Amino acid sequence: MPTITKAAFGETKEGAPVDLYHLENKHGLKAQIMTFGATLRLMSLPNEQGETVNITLSRESLDQYTSESCYFGATIGRVGNRIARGQFTLEGVDYQLATNNNRNHLHGGNVGFDRKLWSAEPLELDGESSVRLWRTSPDGEEGYPGALQVEVIYTLSNDNTLRIAYQATTDRTTPVNLTNHAFWNLAGAGNSVLDHELTLHAKTYLPVDETLIPTGDRAAVAGTPMDFTHSHAIGERIEQIPGGYDHCYILDREGLGLSLAAELFDPKSGRRMTVATTEPGIQFYSGNFLDGSQAQTARRLTNMAQSA
Repeated sequence: MPTITKAAFGETKEGAPVDLYHLENKHGLKAQIMTFGATLRLMSLPNEQGETVNITLSRESLDQYTSESCYFGATIGRVGNRIARGQFTLEGVDYQLATNNNRNHLHGGNVGFDRKLWSAEPLELDGESSVRLWRTSPDGEEGYPGALQVEVIYTLSNDNTLRIAYQATTDRTTPVNLTNHAFWNLAGAGNSVLDHELTLHAKTYLPVDETLIPTGDRAAVAGTPMDFTHSHAIGERIEQIPGGYDHCYILDREGLGLSLAAELFDPKSGRRMTVATTEPGIQFYSGNFLDGSQAQTARRLTNMAQSA
């Protein structure tokens, strides 16, 4: 059975303890789950020489996570991605949210789920090890209506699968779009992902305006640099995309079950990752806003987040 242990990771500025749960399977694949932000802090695996290779972007200390919104590996909510001008109308009522990304609302606002301390408990069932995290987002938090009870379960299994399951219940109608914001680099953090080969099972995507808000159109990827229906290196055509990739792809899928969405391959190491989701879209982000101050240079990591 994969193992699970718990360790302290410091305290918040308010003096609340933050914990790290360490999951490891029989192949040496490891995941660290942090209670601050319900965060996938790190995933690592051994290479052929037995050295540890980190395949997600992480920060060294709790202070680095709490001092600013970096989103590295965090649970994003209530709504992942952007809401134009921070405004929406629901059941005849107009709502104004924080505009924390130029004139738009991003990833839940000024203090989203990524900056909240979550309760947690370990679970060991059916040959798998899991960590369950939960919190209640009160009515009016960041301007959203209704109290929302949220649960995230991370599960590591011996077939090298990391599963992230979300559940939320509310006492009022409210927007919810939960996701994880891990940055993946199969070559190991600090290396370029531009040679990584990506396949996206999507024939259409959502074009965006200059502030990265979808225009309302749905465009075909065929014949464009957006086409990853067949494997392409991430860096092969990225210069043709102003600012890099940061777009929602509409998945080719039938039904409501778990469906293959993306495949990522690093030809240097031979490592491969597949992403499956129950959601209708996937957001492909090539790390365009990383500037070196967050421990990595721009475009060195990639994020693939499932998106409703």
